[in-house]
Amino acid sequence: MNIAGSPLSGMKILDLSQIMAGPYCTMILADLGAEVIKVEKPITGDDSREMGPYVNGESTCFAHINRNKEGIALNLKDPQAKEILYDLARWADVVVENYRVGVTKSLGVDYETLRKLNPRLVYCSISGYGQTGPYSGKGGFDLVAQGLTGIMSMTGEPNGRPLKSGIAIYDVGAGMTAAYAIIAAYVHQIKAGEGQHIDISLAECGLPWFVWEAAAYFTDGTLPKATGSRHRVSAPYQALRTGDGFIVIGAANQRTWEKLCREVIHRPELIEDPRFVTNMDRLENIAELEPLLEEAFASADAATWIARCEAASVPCGPINNFGEAMQDPHYIARGMIEEVEHPKLGTMKMIGIPTKFSKTPGAVRMAAPTLGEHTDAVLRRFGVDEGAIETMRSRGAIQ
Repeated sequence: MNIAGSPLSGMKILDLSQIMAGPYCTMILADLGAEVIKVEKPITGDDSREMGPYVNGESTCFAHINRNKEGIALNLKDPQAKEILYDLARWADVVVENYRVGVTKSLGVDYETLRKLNPRLVYCSISGYGQTGPYSGKGGFDLVAQGLTGIMSMTGEPNGRPLKSGIAIYDVGAGMTAAYAIIAAYVHQIKAGEGQHIDISLAECGLPWFVWEAAAYFTDGTLPKATGSRHRVSAPYQALRTGDGFIVIGAANQRTWEKLCREVIHRPELIEDPRFVTNMDRLENIAELEPLLEEAFASADAATWIARCEAASVPCGPINNFGEAMQDPHYIARGMIEEVEHPKLGTMKMIGIPTKFSKTPGAVRMAAPTLGEHTDAVLRRFGVDEGAIETMRSRGAIQ
């Protein structure tokens, strides 16, 4: 189904991925108009279907990252089911998979096999460590990637236990990285008429995000350490305690620092204090600056300080819990909370689409498929007759 008016209308994707990184990638592309047919194994389906919470026996985890896709269930060990998959590969512009390295070859759905059927195919592999290198044969997990890349050594409070991020940043990051790589390869496909293999590694996708940390390390060997909520190169740029809780302050340059002192907390003498004259001075003496700021902030509640900061154009905001974030009027006004009808889950809310296009917007068009929901319809579309469908179903080749 082509989604006219969407940025990726006309792009056809065969999704062989499961759990999070691959499905997140294909959800992004589906939101922007690509036609996605997701293939799952019969009986159990995508492993994320086994992750709760559940409503009427249906996984809400699965539902939140598989919207806008048609779903079919094929047993890829069955020869006839595999031939159907080969037909889908001939139809597709893009294949996405996130099996452990080597599994696609054993199943006969690897890049070299499918490119013979469709030389224009863009084939994206998402794995823990990539298709090459000494770790390529290992299974990949978000938590392990966070440890390997060093981010857990710099998350949390100084001298505290290593902490992971509150969300699966590498799973999501790998999906996002794969999405923009696929779009770039698709543009090349359109221009040159040829496909290619994209190799995305969970353990690599986040390394380019370490901008300040890499700058310091490659300049003088500085190893980044945990800084709590403090920023690595700006101060004060962190969470600070007020009379009734914490807020975040982003005085990231000299002008906002001076406004904070003069117009917000009315402590202009801090500007001339030799410990805090420049940003580097404030960084070096942040342990002394922080209690002075919190002493001032203790005199009023968070809402008062946020209002004062906004009046002075000093970047500032609350520290919401997730429920408060989902009820924030700004997110609601921007369409970041969507509703969709699901055959088992009923009316369900989900995170909306963050990319806003003036002419070709994306859209949440349909809920995630139940297991095998579109199998019959897709098989009919590819010329499989009713008798063959029933025969395949009876022996467990499809669901």
